[in-house]
Amino acid sequence: MSAGAVFQEALRALRRQGLPEEAERQVLAAMEAGRPGPLALLYAVGAEVGLGREVLLRRAAGLFLCSCAANLADDLADGECSYLEEPQRVGPGVQFALQSLCFTTLARSELPAPVLAEAAGDMVTAAGLQVLEVRTAAWTAPRFQQVAEGIAGQQWALYLRVLWEGTARAGRAVEVGRSLGVAAHVAEDIRSGDARFHGMSEEERREVVAWAREAVDTVRREGLASLEAALRTVEAFLPS
Repeated sequence: MSAGAVFQEALRALRRQGLPEEAERQVLAAMEAGRPGPLALLYAVGAEVGLGREVLLRRAAGLFLCSCAANLADDLADGECSYLEEPQRVGPGVQFALQSLCFTTLARSELPAPVLAEAAGDMVTAAGLQVLEVRTAAWTAPRFQQVAEGIAGQQWALYLRVLWEGTARAGRAVEVGRSLGVAAHVAEDIRSGDARFHGMSEEERREVVAWAREAVDTVRREGLASLEAALRTVEAFLPS
């Protein structure tokens, strides 16, 4: 139910814009494609640190919209966007709409301006590293780590920075979020057979896995049940 509540908040944000029916349909398709994604985890890690429900839903919804924008950009780059009509022509506008919806939603969630600016800067970094990712032909451990930290690590750092603002955990958000994103990125590449990981030498793969396990340890030390649940999924794909 928590994931559904966040999605409904994101849907309300979309409906408030009064877009033409055809445009709204395409944005909604991209939102459905990004679902469930981080919905449940965003709610859980915000609720566990004591964030009020209204603020939590708005922050989590804004971050989900950011995630959908990033997911769409990735699918367009990989030629895997099957959920939009004429994706190469329609996709950029939908991605722009999703990113803008993210900011309109976060602006209503009691975030200080400096935190919102910091989150925007982190989004720029993550987007910039996606350019590096698609232009990399041969993967090495250092390049893999650079991209993983810049994309997944930076995204989750900003997610927790936004979610935990105003709570006792705010000062730990960036380190914990970055570590969670890195560990999840490595696990997903292993699970999916992605060439970023599997195309490296055995020695470099071992180096990356050891790096991911250090990230898992950092997250685990935070002692939050919501994060522990996420780590169990991650560890299932990290070789011992």
